[in-house]
Amino acid sequence: MPVILQNALPAAQSGAPRLPGTMPCDADDWLRVDEAYAAQMACRTALLSERPQAVLCESTQETGQEILTEALRVLPGLGFSVTGDVVICPDGREVRCDKAAPLHTLGHLVQEDICILEKQGDEHVMTSAVLCFPANWRLAEKIGRPLTGIHEPVDEYDDNIARRVQRLFDGVRVGKPLWRFNKLSYADADLHQPYKREVTDQMPFVRSERQCILRLPKTEAVIFTIHTYVVRP
Repeated sequence: MPVILQNALPAAQSGAPRLPGTMPCDADDWLRVDEAYAAQMACRTALLSERPQAVLCESTQETGQEILTEALRVLPGLGFSVTGDVVICPDGREVRCDKAAPLHTLGHLVQEDICILEKQGDEHVMTSAVLCFPANWRLAEKIGRPLTGIHEPVDEYDDNIARRVQRLFDGVRVGKPLWRFNKLSYADADLHQPYKREVTDQMPFVRSERQCILRLPKTEAVIFTIHTYVVRP
């Protein structure tokens, strides 16, 4: 896989992250386009073509169609041209929207990985996702699991953090998204890293995810987006 780097981390992600550590963001600021857009999208397109079962669990329900509609509303402000079902991307690609495969479509449009979580009982459960750039986890292991199950391997994710995260997912309001970030050192710059991170004496790359939580207005599903940055510090 080619080395794909951003020039620098956003200033807001230069500090030390904490759990859950969320902050409010503007209503449409859950999608971003940066200088690595073209290279990251080429990588995403290849993964969706070559390893679809590893990176995509499609949503054919109303939730998937709603998040595609919400994204199409935001994209013109990010340099996209949207005409009917055809989108011209900032890198010049033409993508035709398929409402029967909304997450597959989004995987070809935006840098963000997108997970859909729906309330089932006391917890939110991941019901579908497009996850091209996992960091130390595999989609197949998380689909259909609640928040506590998804975060089982995370040492810091104790009962107190679990309760706080569930309250965030319960409390996030339409038009009032939240965001947080993480940041770790990596031995290589691969964007698709589904297996446990290797820790060595040489960790020349920093990987930071800008993660947003937003609620859909109609279905009230919660969307978790992940914009991945990789830099040389």
